[in-house]
Formats: sequence, structure tokens, C-alpha cells
Amino acid sequence: MSARRQNGFTLVEMIVVIVITGIIAGIVAVFIRAPMQGYVDSARRAELTDVADTAVRRLARDIRTAVPNSIRTTGCGVPCVEFLPTTDGGRYRAIAPGDTLDFSAPDATFDVLGGAITVAVGDHIVVGSTQSDGNPPYLATSNASSIRRTVAAAGAVNNISVTATANPLPASARLWDADPPSQRFDVVDGTQDAVTYACEGTLGTLDANGNGQAQLVRHWKYGFNAAQIAPVGGSSALLANNVSGCAISYAAVNQRFGLVEIHLTLTQANESVSLFNEIHVSNAP
Repeated sequence: MSARRQNGFTLVEMIVVIVITGIIAGIVAVFIRAPMQGYVDSARRAELTDVADTAVRRLARDIRTAVPNSIRTTGCGVPCVEFLPTTDGGRYRAIAPGDTLDFSAPDATFDVLGGAITVAVGDHIVVGSTQSDGNPPYLATSNASSIRRTVAAAGAVNNISVTATANPLPASARLWDADPPSQRFDVVDGTQDAVTYACEGTLGTLDANGNGQAQLVRHWKYGFNAAQIAPVGGSSALLANNVSGCAISYAAVNQRFGLVEIHLTLTQANESVSLFNEIHVSNAP
């Protein structure tokens, strides 16, 4: 009886196959390493760009709703911008008949021209914010020269009621020679109050992993400060991490227009993206 023929690999053949496979894998790895690294770097830059762009767009959207002349940028101790965001606005009645806004004596109510607007108790009314230093709308409501008062009755209304303080609305002699020519007022959201965007943390240096060490943070509902300071209390939200560079400036181009400039740099694993944005601000009261 003849011996059965047996088929298989020898140990030498298996070793040769393993060596050849390893050589091919090494060659493939050399060729695909650069494209893979490029893809990872591109994905990181895209993510950083998206984060920076979203943060800057949010800031720009908020600033475009700001009460005229409420922009402040120099009092936080870090790059920042503070303003009063509005939810609505309109014109008040200045000529009878009807409930006019009286600037010669304390007046707690006035008619709204052009249809009802929606307000909530705790919202704030700002009338004729004309001063470019940004301070008057932030003043305490007990101050007779303040132009900010708190809404006392809520709803979709044609007549606005504000809290009855010693002088609920300012006397014209204090801020104007006559009523503001536009008869405009703005409504500041009482759930927000003043808002600050600030770059907080260590700017200009990276950590051991090549990441920025600061953050762009939005603060709100910390009240109103007559002079600008770093926000204390209230609520906050992180908009951007890994911030390595940040500059925020504001220039009142003239009495009616201003320009906020923000330069934001994000760095992660030594990869950086920089965004620069100019935000037009209307200061017409």
C-alpha cells in the first residue's frame, strides 16, 4: 500500500511569508503615514476653526443688539467687552393726547407708538442712551440721572409701567436740552442684565501639550456696575477653550457708529487658527 501524500507548509515557508508580509506592511505604513497625519491635522484645524467661528459669531450677534453707547472694553483687567443686550424697542409718546413720557417730573408710565411690544417684569427700559462712555445705562435706578428703569408690569402692552422710584425717568435738564429727538427706548432682557465676553486665563503661552491655556467665557445676570469691572457672580458659559491669543477693542467712530474688533487665536497640539472680526455697532439712540 502506497503512503498517502501529505500537503502543507514548512516552517521555512511560513517564516518567509511572515518576513515578506512585514516588509510590505512597513512600506505601506511609510507611504500612508503622511496622508494620515495630514488628515488628523486638517481635522484638528477644522475643529478649532469651527469653535472660534461659532464663538465670534455668537459675540457679534449679541453685540448687534446692544443698547446704543453701552459698549465697554477697558475695565475687566483682561480682554473683554461688556454691553446691554436688547430684546425689543420702540418709540414713546411725546405729544398729547395720550400718556406721554414726561421729562419735567417723575413719570412711571408712557404709551408705546406703533403697536404693542412684549415686556416682562424685571426687564429694563433704557431711554436715549446718548453718552459714548457707556456708563449711564449701567447706573443704579435710585440715581436721579439714570436712564435705566425696571419694568413693573408684564405682557404685550401699548403702555409701559416702570418701577416707582424717587425719579422713575430722568429730567431733561440732567441729560438733554430737550426730549431725545428720536423718542426711542430699548428693552433690556431682565434674565440677562449686563453681558460680558472675556478671555480668561493665561494668554501668550502654551502648556506642555502645545495647547492654549485661556478660555473665552460669556457672563450674564451679574447685575449692573456703574464702572466696568470683571464680572462677579451671575451665570457663565464656556464658548471656546485652548485660547492662546485674544484682543478686543472698541472705537466710537462718531456719535452714531462704533466698531468692535476681536482677534481670537486657538491653539491645540501646536496647531493654531486665528480669526479676526469687525462688528459694526449702531449708537443712534
